[in-house]
Amino acid sequence: MEVVWQKQELSVRDLFHELKQKWAYTTLMTTLDRLHKKGILNRRKERRAFFYSPRISREQLEQGIATDLIDSLLAHSSNGTGPLLSCFVEVVSEKDRKLLDELERLVREKRRKLQERNHSREEE
Repeated sequence: MEVVWQKQELSVRDLFHELKQKWAYTTLMTTLDRLHKKGILNRRKERRAFFYSPRISREQLEQGIATDLIDSLLAHSSNGTGPLLSCFVEVVSEKDRKLLDELERLVREKRRKLQERNHSREEE
């Protein structure tokens, strides 16, 4: 994806050469096709070649991966969400105090928005 974001559009052959032939051509072809089918890449055909371009940004991809991971962890947490959330807060606080402050701010902001949404529903 890094190369696709950098080049903005490329063919399998372009990617093959860009990666200095470290990967098999058919592997790259399959990977790009799968990314297209998952909605991550756009694809257009020119003669016999497909050209791929990013459909989503790096940030959107990272957000999607994070969401899928957290959804999966929450779904498979047999002891409830407490231990998982506690572990998450512990890891965040070890990384960076500012990150912990940002997490707290985001939680407060989300609570405020949920309260506003609930109040507007009650008024309807």
